This record gives sequence, C-alpha cells and structure tokens, in this order.
Amino acid sequence: MPAERARVGGRHQPAAQVVRGFLMGAADIVPGVSGGTIALVLGIYERLVAAISTAASAAGALIRGDLRGTGHRLRAVPWVWIIALLAGIGAAIVLLSGPLERLLAEQPQPMAGLFFGLILGAVLVSWQLVKQPNARKAGIAVLSAGAFFLLLGLQESTHAADAEAVTRPLWAFFLAGAVAICAMILPGISGSFILVLVGMYTEVLGAVNDRQLGVLLVFILGAALGLAAFSSLLSWLLERHHDLVLAALIGLMLGSLRILWPWPHGLDSTELGVPSGPVLVPVLLAVLGFVVVVAVDRLGRRAVGR
Repeated sequence: MPAERARVGGRHQPAAQVVRGFLMGAADIVPGVSGGTIALVLGIYERLVAAISTAASAAGALIRGDLRGTGHRLRAVPWVWIIALLAGIGAAIVLLSGPLERLLAEQPQPMAGLFFGLILGAVLVSWQLVKQPNARKAGIAVLSAGAFFLLLGLQESTHAADAEAVTRPLWAFFLAGAVAICAMILPGISGSFILVLVGMYTEVLGAVNDRQLGVLLVFILGAALGLAAFSSLLSWLLERHHDLVLAALIGLMLGSLRILWPWPHGLDSTELGVPSGPVLVPVLLAVLGFVVVVAVDRLGRRAVGR
C-alpha cells in the first residue's frame, strides 16, 4: 500500500527523507519534470499531500481563532519528516541548478532522452499503485494523457530567453504563484513550465534577478495559499477516489512525455520530429532512466516486504 511505503523510512529515517527530497528537488529544476512524479515513485506522495493538507487546516483554524484546533493540527504535522524533505529539495536546487543548466544547454537531446526514460518508468511504477486496475481507469489515464498532450502543444517553445523587466500587475504574480505551486505537486507537470504557458516565466525571473522583494512576496503568498487550498482538495480526492485520481495523474505523466521527446530540439520545444542525428545516446539514456526508476521501486518494495 502507498501509505505503508510512506510510513516506512519516512518517520524514523530523516537521512533517507533528505535523499528523497534531493531527488524531488532535482526533478523540480528539470523542465517538464515534476517533483510530484518522484514523490509518487518513491511512495511518499499521498503522505506529502496529507501533511500539506494538515498544515493548511492548521492555518485555517488559526484564521478562525480556534487556537486549540490550531495546536492540535500543528502537532499532527510530521515536522521532522517535512523539514528533512525540504532540506533535501533545497540542497538539490543549490547544488544541481548550475550543472544541470549547462547540460540542458549543451546536450539537449541526450538529457531529454534521460528524462523521457525516467518518466516512462514512473508511469509503469505508478500504475502498479492502482489498487483495482480496470479498463475504465485505463481509459481515464488515456483521456488525461491526450488532453495534456494537446495542451502542451499550444506552447511551441519552452525556452525562456532573457529575463524581462516586471510589467504585469501584482495580482498576476499572485495568481501565477497559486497555479504554479499546484502544478509542482502534481506528477507530470512542471511549475516552471506552467509559468511559461501563462506568460509569466520571464516576469518572475526578472523579479528574481532585480531583487524585487515586494513582487516576490506577492508571488510566494499566492503560492502558499494555492498550495493550501489545492492540497486539501487533492487529499480529499485521494481519500475517496484513490484509483480514479491516480489514473488521471498517471495520464498527466504520459502527456508530459511530449515535452521530453528528444527530437528535434530536446527540452527547448514541444515540437515532435523523427529521430535524427546522434540517436544512440538519447536512446541508451532513456533505457537507463527507465531501468533506474523501476530498480528504485523494486528496492523500495523489497525494503518494506511487498
């Protein structure tokens, strides 16, 4: 069971949780790849959503003036688990952003091949988490994949050129933060890619580069409130419609393969082309990525006796 996998190693092994966070952080800085995908593969996705939802309910109780309820909910949050996860995510972003950016710029097709294999492996592993697979749930996954595949096609390029000066109103940054952070916890969706889709990526990048703290605080506030609201909804859906929600999320991962297809431009475009040029390396890296994800899942299952 996913919950069982989440409990094992998460509550009593902070070091292991830092490693999980590091993997999620590494995924979050990859265009088209979501940390939520990694959380799903590692078996901690549902517990992560539940922890965020519990923290959000504590904030809601505080706003209502229910101090006793606030304290009760705060005690229910697995703080050591969350802090260890955040430490790993932060470490990955600090350590890997530079090298990964260079690799994506210099080797776009091989890197796209690697990420394609990682996500394809994640789809296989995640489908095994569906408790009662059937044709209806497979159909939901296919419909979700098709819809997201077409949505990605609306954006021909995912490459952000130079950072722009901030020209949008503050409410646009608030909404962009709320939407992007929700995407980050959904498998298959990259928050940075959502910012590209809504035309806010270069605006946010410009605010970061120009150290416009007021604008960034509005963006962060939108992200915090969006995450609180969405995590509660997602937690409710997972509790009552686990398999249907999981099937839809798997579809999102399948649809996201469009942006990870190595040809012709790797991760810089959603354009699809026939394999050309140095084909062997991207294909080998795709196979490697697939094998790594499946192997990690097998080791995780063996560790918990599944």
